[in-house]
Amino acid sequence: MGGRLGEWLSGLSVLGISAAIFVVMIVSALAGQAIRQFRNARSKAADDLDDRSQGQEEYLLGGSLALLALLLAFTFGLVLNRYEARRQLVTDEANAIGTAYLRAQLLDEPHRSRLSGLLIAYTDNRIRVAHSAGAADANLAKNDQLLTQIWASVSAAGGSAQAHGISMPLLEAFNEIINLDTERKVAWRLRVPAGVLILLLAYLVVTAGELGYILEGARGKRAALMLFVLIALSIGVITDVNRPSSGAIRESQWPMIELLKTLRAQSPRAFDQFKASPAVSEVGVTKTRA
Repeated sequence: MGGRLGEWLSGLSVLGISAAIFVVMIVSALAGQAIRQFRNARSKAADDLDDRSQGQEEYLLGGSLALLALLLAFTFGLVLNRYEARRQLVTDEANAIGTAYLRAQLLDEPHRSRLSGLLIAYTDNRIRVAHSAGAADANLAKNDQLLTQIWASVSAAGGSAQAHGISMPLLEAFNEIINLDTERKVAWRLRVPAGVLILLLAYLVVTAGELGYILEGARGKRAALMLFVLIALSIGVITDVNRPSSGAIRESQWPMIELLKTLRAQSPRAFDQFKASPAVSEVGVTKTRA
Protein backbone atom coordinates (compact mmCIF):
# COMPACT_ATOMS: atom_id res chain seq x y z
CA MET A 1 0.00 0.00 0.00
CA GLY A 2 2.82 2.39 0.87
CA GLY A 3 4.54 1.81 -2.49
CA ARG A 4 1.36 2.42 -4.45
CA LEU A 5 0.68 5.55 -2.42
CA GLY A 6 4.20 6.84 -3.16
CA GLU A 7 3.86 6.14 -6.89
CA TRP A 8 0.48 7.90 -7.00
CA LEU A 9 1.86 10.95 -5.21
CA SER A 10 4.90 11.03 -7.50
CA GLY A 11 2.65 11.48 -10.50
CA LEU A 12 0.88 14.56 -9.11
CA SER A 13 1.94 18.19 -9.10
CA VAL A 14 2.02 20.29 -5.93
CA LEU A 15 -1.40 21.74 -6.74
CA GLY A 16 -2.71 18.28 -7.59
CA ILE A 17 -1.55 16.88 -4.26
CA SER A 18 -2.97 19.87 -2.38
CA ALA A 19 -6.29 19.54 -4.20
CA ALA A 20 -6.48 15.81 -3.47
CA ILE A 21 -5.76 16.34 0.24
CA PHE A 22 -8.30 19.18 0.38
CA VAL A 23 -10.99 16.99 -1.17
CA VAL A 24 -10.23 14.17 1.28
CA MET A 25 -10.60 16.53 4.25
CA ILE A 26 -13.83 18.03 2.89
CA VAL A 27 -15.35 14.58 2.42
CA SER A 28 -14.25 13.58 5.91
CA ALA A 29 -15.74 16.76 7.41
CA LEU A 30 -19.02 16.19 5.58
CA ALA A 31 -19.06 12.64 6.89
CA GLY A 32 -18.54 13.93 10.43
CA GLN A 33 -21.34 16.45 9.98
CA ALA A 34 -23.65 13.74 8.67
CA ILE A 35 -22.88 11.59 11.72
CA ARG A 36 -23.69 14.51 14.01
CA GLN A 37 -27.01 15.17 12.26
CA PHE A 38 -27.89 11.47 12.42
CA ARG A 39 -27.08 11.40 16.13
CA ASN A 40 -29.18 14.49 16.78
CA ALA A 41 -32.10 13.07 14.84
CA ARG A 42 -32.13 9.90 16.92
CA SER A 43 -31.58 11.62 20.24
CA LYS A 44 -34.64 12.87 22.04
CA ALA A 45 -32.55 15.43 23.89
CA ALA A 46 -30.69 16.77 20.90
CA ASP A 47 -31.32 20.36 21.91
CA ASP A 48 -30.39 19.79 25.54
CA LEU A 49 -26.75 18.80 25.21
CA ASP A 50 -25.03 19.73 28.44
CA ASP A 51 -21.97 21.97 28.59
CA ARG A 52 -19.88 19.13 29.94
CA SER A 53 -20.29 17.01 26.80
CA GLN A 54 -19.59 20.02 24.60
CA GLY A 55 -16.44 20.80 26.59
CA GLN A 56 -15.21 17.22 26.28
CA GLU A 57 -15.69 17.28 22.52
CA GLU A 58 -13.79 20.55 22.21
CA TYR A 59 -11.02 19.17 24.41
CA LEU A 60 -10.66 16.10 22.18
CA LEU A 61 -10.67 18.29 19.07
CA GLY A 62 -7.91 20.46 20.52
CA GLY A 63 -5.84 17.38 21.28
CA SER A 64 -6.33 16.03 17.76
CA LEU A 65 -5.29 19.36 16.21
CA ALA A 66 -2.20 19.49 18.45
CA LEU A 67 -1.18 15.96 17.44
CA LEU A 68 -1.76 16.79 13.78
CA ALA A 69 0.41 19.91 14.09
CA LEU A 70 3.13 17.86 15.79
CA LEU A 71 3.07 15.23 13.05
CA LEU A 72 3.15 17.89 10.33
CA ALA A 73 6.14 19.56 12.00
CA PHE A 74 7.93 16.21 12.35
CA THR A 75 7.32 15.28 8.71
CA PHE A 76 8.32 18.72 7.41
CA GLY A 77 11.48 18.66 9.52
CA LEU A 78 12.35 15.22 8.17
CA VAL A 79 12.04 16.20 4.50
CA LEU A 80 13.80 19.53 5.11
CA ASN A 81 16.78 17.82 6.77
CA ARG A 82 17.12 15.49 3.80
CA TYR A 83 16.87 18.44 1.43
CA GLU A 84 19.68 20.20 3.30
CA ALA A 85 21.75 17.01 3.20
CA ARG A 86 21.33 16.80 -0.59
CA ARG A 87 22.29 20.47 -0.93
CA GLN A 88 25.44 19.92 1.12
CA LEU A 89 26.38 16.92 -1.01
CA VAL A 90 26.32 19.16 -4.10
CA THR A 91 28.91 21.46 -2.50
CA ASP A 92 31.01 18.53 -1.28
CA GLU A 93 31.03 16.96 -4.73
CA ALA A 94 31.99 20.23 -6.42
CA ASN A 95 34.92 20.59 -4.00
CA ALA A 96 36.00 16.99 -4.56
CA ILE A 97 35.95 17.31 -8.35
CA GLY A 98 37.82 20.61 -8.21
CA THR A 99 40.51 19.07 -5.98
CA ALA A 100 40.87 16.05 -8.28
CA TYR A 101 41.17 18.34 -11.31
CA LEU A 102 44.00 20.33 -9.70
CA ARG A 103 45.88 17.21 -8.65
CA ALA A 104 45.52 15.79 -12.15
CA GLN A 105 47.49 18.79 -13.45
CA LEU A 106 50.61 17.38 -11.74
CA LEU A 107 50.60 14.35 -14.02
CA ASP A 108 52.47 13.95 -17.28
CA GLU A 109 50.78 13.93 -20.65
CA PRO A 110 48.62 12.35 -21.95
CA HIS A 111 47.24 11.46 -18.52
CA ARG A 112 46.74 15.08 -17.49
CA SER A 113 44.67 16.09 -20.53
CA ARG A 114 42.69 12.84 -20.52
CA LEU A 115 41.68 13.11 -16.86
CA SER A 116 40.92 16.82 -17.20
CA GLY A 117 38.56 16.19 -20.11
CA LEU A 118 36.86 13.32 -18.33
CA LEU A 119 36.30 15.39 -15.20
CA ILE A 120 34.73 18.19 -17.25
CA ALA A 121 32.43 15.72 -19.01
CA TYR A 122 31.58 14.09 -15.67
CA THR A 123 30.69 17.41 -14.04
CA ASP A 124 28.50 18.39 -16.98
CA ASN A 125 26.68 15.06 -16.84
CA ARG A 126 26.18 15.30 -13.07
CA ILE A 127 24.34 18.58 -13.60
CA ARG A 128 22.21 16.91 -16.28
CA VAL A 129 21.42 14.03 -13.92
CA ALA A 130 20.24 16.44 -11.23
CA HIS A 131 18.03 18.36 -13.67
CA SER A 132 16.73 15.38 -15.62
CA ALA A 133 13.38 13.69 -15.12
CA GLY A 134 12.44 11.42 -18.00
CA ALA A 135 16.05 11.01 -19.17
CA ALA A 136 17.40 10.21 -15.71
CA ASP A 137 18.21 6.57 -16.54
CA ALA A 138 20.20 7.50 -19.66
CA ASN A 139 22.17 10.17 -17.82
CA LEU A 140 22.87 7.81 -14.91
CA ALA A 141 24.14 5.18 -17.35
CA LYS A 142 26.49 7.76 -18.87
CA ASN A 143 27.51 8.77 -15.36
CA ASP A 144 28.61 5.23 -14.53
CA GLN A 145 30.41 4.93 -17.86
CA LEU A 146 32.37 8.12 -17.19
CA LEU A 147 33.30 6.91 -13.72
CA THR A 148 34.71 3.72 -15.24
CA GLN A 149 36.74 5.71 -17.74
CA ILE A 150 38.00 8.05 -15.03
CA TRP A 151 39.18 5.20 -12.84
CA ALA A 152 40.81 3.48 -15.83
CA SER A 153 42.67 6.73 -16.56
CA VAL A 154 43.77 7.02 -12.93
CA SER A 155 45.05 3.46 -13.06
CA ALA A 156 46.95 4.17 -16.28
CA ALA A 157 48.49 7.27 -14.69
CA GLY A 158 49.86 5.30 -11.74
CA GLY A 159 53.44 5.45 -12.98
CA SER A 160 53.32 9.19 -13.58
CA ALA A 161 51.73 9.81 -10.17
CA GLN A 162 54.41 7.71 -8.46
CA ALA A 163 57.17 9.57 -10.28
CA HIS A 164 55.81 12.87 -8.97
CA GLY A 165 55.12 11.51 -5.47
CA ILE A 166 51.35 12.10 -5.59
CA SER A 167 50.03 8.55 -5.73
CA MET A 168 48.10 8.67 -2.45
CA PRO A 169 46.74 12.23 -2.83
CA LEU A 170 45.59 11.41 -6.36
CA LEU A 171 43.87 8.18 -5.30
CA GLU A 172 42.22 9.88 -2.32
CA ALA A 173 40.82 12.66 -4.51
CA PHE A 174 39.26 10.30 -7.03
CA ASN A 175 38.06 7.89 -4.34
CA GLU A 176 36.19 10.84 -2.79
CA ILE A 177 34.45 11.48 -6.12
CA ILE A 178 33.31 7.85 -6.31
CA ASN A 179 32.09 7.89 -2.70
CA LEU A 180 30.09 11.08 -3.24
CA ASP A 181 28.58 9.59 -6.38
CA THR A 182 27.15 6.77 -4.26
CA GLU A 183 26.00 9.13 -1.52
CA ARG A 184 24.13 11.37 -3.96
CA LYS A 185 22.47 8.40 -5.65
CA VAL A 186 21.26 7.15 -2.28
CA ALA A 187 20.07 10.65 -1.30
CA TRP A 188 18.04 10.93 -4.52
CA ARG A 189 16.16 7.77 -3.63
CA LEU A 190 15.48 8.49 0.02
CA ARG A 191 11.85 9.18 0.85
CA VAL A 192 9.87 9.72 4.01
CA PRO A 193 8.74 6.24 5.10
CA ALA A 194 5.35 5.35 3.64
CA GLY A 195 4.09 4.52 7.11
CA VAL A 196 4.61 8.13 8.18
CA LEU A 197 2.63 9.41 5.19
CA ILE A 198 -0.17 6.94 5.86
CA LEU A 199 -0.28 7.95 9.52
CA LEU A 200 -0.39 11.62 8.51
CA LEU A 201 -3.25 10.94 6.11
CA ALA A 202 -5.14 9.08 8.85
CA TYR A 203 -4.69 12.03 11.22
CA LEU A 204 -6.00 14.36 8.53
CA VAL A 205 -9.10 12.25 7.97
CA VAL A 206 -9.88 11.86 11.66
CA THR A 207 -9.26 15.53 12.52
CA ALA A 208 -11.34 16.75 9.60
CA GLY A 209 -14.14 14.40 10.65
CA GLU A 210 -14.02 15.76 14.21
CA LEU A 211 -14.19 19.32 12.91
CA GLY A 212 -17.23 18.47 10.82
CA TYR A 213 -18.84 16.76 13.80
CA ILE A 214 -18.23 19.52 16.36
CA LEU A 215 -18.26 22.83 14.50
CA GLU A 216 -21.61 24.43 13.82
CA GLY A 217 -22.65 27.63 12.11
CA ALA A 218 -21.32 29.35 9.02
CA ARG A 219 -18.51 31.10 10.87
CA GLY A 220 -17.02 27.90 12.25
CA LYS A 221 -17.29 26.17 8.89
CA ARG A 222 -15.48 29.03 7.13
CA ALA A 223 -12.66 28.80 9.66
CA ALA A 224 -12.43 25.05 9.15
CA LEU A 225 -12.35 25.55 5.37
CA MET A 226 -9.42 27.95 5.67
CA LEU A 227 -7.61 25.49 7.92
CA PHE A 228 -8.13 22.74 5.32
CA VAL A 229 -6.62 24.96 2.61
CA LEU A 230 -3.52 25.69 4.70
CA ILE A 231 -3.02 22.05 5.64
CA ALA A 232 -3.46 20.93 2.03
CA LEU A 233 -0.84 23.40 0.81
CA SER A 234 1.55 22.26 3.54
CA ILE A 235 1.12 18.62 2.57
CA GLY A 236 1.68 19.53 -1.08
CA VAL A 237 4.99 21.22 -0.30
CA ILE A 238 6.10 18.37 1.96
CA THR A 239 5.35 15.80 -0.72
CA ASP A 240 7.14 17.79 -3.41
CA VAL A 241 10.32 18.20 -1.34
CA ASN A 242 10.09 14.46 -0.66
CA ARG A 243 10.60 13.79 -4.41
CA PRO A 244 14.28 14.70 -4.99
CA SER A 245 14.44 13.53 -8.61
CA SER A 246 11.01 14.60 -9.89
CA GLY A 247 9.71 17.36 -7.64
CA ALA A 248 9.65 21.06 -8.47
CA ILE A 249 11.64 21.92 -5.33
CA ARG A 250 15.17 20.58 -5.77
CA GLU A 251 18.55 21.37 -4.35
CA SER A 252 20.46 24.09 -6.20
CA GLN A 253 23.22 22.93 -8.54
CA TRP A 254 24.96 26.31 -8.42
CA PRO A 255 28.28 24.97 -6.98
CA MET A 256 28.53 22.38 -9.77
CA ILE A 257 27.56 24.92 -12.45
CA GLU A 258 30.20 27.39 -11.25
CA LEU A 259 32.77 24.59 -11.09
CA LEU A 260 32.00 23.58 -14.67
CA LYS A 261 32.51 27.17 -15.84
CA THR A 262 35.84 27.31 -14.01
CA LEU A 263 37.07 23.99 -15.40
CA ARG A 264 36.18 24.96 -18.94
CA ALA A 265 37.92 28.31 -18.56
CA GLN A 266 41.12 26.78 -17.15
CA SER A 267 42.67 24.42 -19.64
CA PRO A 268 45.58 22.21 -18.53
CA ARG A 269 47.96 24.55 -20.39
CA ALA A 270 47.05 27.36 -17.99
CA PHE A 271 48.91 25.51 -15.23
CA ASP A 272 52.17 25.45 -17.27
CA GLN A 273 52.75 29.21 -17.26
CA PHE A 274 55.46 29.09 -14.59
CA LYS A 275 57.11 25.85 -15.65
CA ALA A 276 60.55 26.15 -17.14
CA SER A 277 60.98 24.82 -20.66
CA PRO A 278 63.33 21.85 -21.17
CA ALA A 279 65.84 24.06 -23.03
CA VAL A 280 66.00 26.52 -20.16
CA SER A 281 66.40 23.70 -17.66
CA GLU A 282 69.32 22.21 -19.62
CA VAL A 283 71.06 25.60 -19.78
CA GLY A 284 70.62 26.01 -16.03
CA VAL A 285 72.12 22.59 -15.40
CA THR A 286 75.09 23.31 -17.69
CA LYS A 287 75.86 26.59 -15.93
CA THR A 288 75.66 24.89 -12.57
CA ARG A 289 78.14 22.23 -13.63
CA ALA A 290 80.46 24.81 -15.07
